[in-house]
Amino acid sequence: MNWDDMRLFLAVARAESLTGAGKALRLDPATLGRRIARLEEALGSALFARSPRGYGLTEAGERLMVRAVEAEQALTEGVEEVRGQEGQLTGTVRIGAPDGVANYLLPQVAAAICDRHPGLEVQIVALARVFNLSRREADMAIAVSPPKTGRLTVQRIADYQLHLAAHRDYLAAHPPIRDLADLAGHRIVGYIPDMIFDSELDYLSATGAERVALASNSVSVQLNWLRAGAGLGIVHDFAIPAAPGLVRVLADRVALRRSFYLIRHGDDRKLARLTRFAGLLLDGVRAELQRLEGLT
Repeated sequence: MNWDDMRLFLAVARAESLTGAGKALRLDPATLGRRIARLEEALGSALFARSPRGYGLTEAGERLMVRAVEAEQALTEGVEEVRGQEGQLTGTVRIGAPDGVANYLLPQVAAAICDRHPGLEVQIVALARVFNLSRREADMAIAVSPPKTGRLTVQRIADYQLHLAAHRDYLAAHPPIRDLADLAGHRIVGYIPDMIFDSELDYLSATGAERVALASNSVSVQLNWLRAGAGLGIVHDFAIPAAPGLVRVLADRVALRRSFYLIRHGDDRKLARLTRFAGLLLDGVRAELQRLEGLT
């Protein structure tokens, strides 16, 4: 077995398909499939469960995944030391996050980190669901609730604020809103109820509304509806500066506080490179939250 085999294995495990991994590796999927089959034959164990939905890790594959990631990180750190770049971060770091933080906080934070570490590549995966770090979908993830199971480490990043908001044009064209009872005559924008993946994202009760007329599992879609003057909805304060014309409504009556958490795999505590990056990420997100919320 050589490192190239592990590199191919990691790519397939992360993409969960030969096609996705082949694109990342610039390798023909058929060739990649043969290489994976030979690796499984050499190890005497199936690493992937094939299905129409793709390649899922078997129990043996998950065990190998943990060690392969450790080896990958150790190799990256070793290369940095040999090149005399102990003070510089290089290689790739993948962050998973809900699309609100992925769209309105992480881009500028990641760019600032890369400005200081030009050899670093940061990937942001925005998904409206909980990330599975045990399957190494990402190197670390930002979540709105701390996980209760799994070999994970959790660091609280910071609290953030949310308020009811609407565009000035919408408010000018519709009846005034002086109390929660007045919301009954207005169109509410929010999450699709049965696609709320974390109870911390269930904001409907804060408005007293019984239904969401315009719903999406994406924070960005919701914000675009509000920006277009389509209705009222709960908005992250840190996203309001990205939507000129959006103003808070009943700010003293509808105000929510939530928290962000940085989640990492428990085994990654030994990896100095990821720990250093996590520290930069924590500091960056906290500072950007404070800056953006100050603008509102």
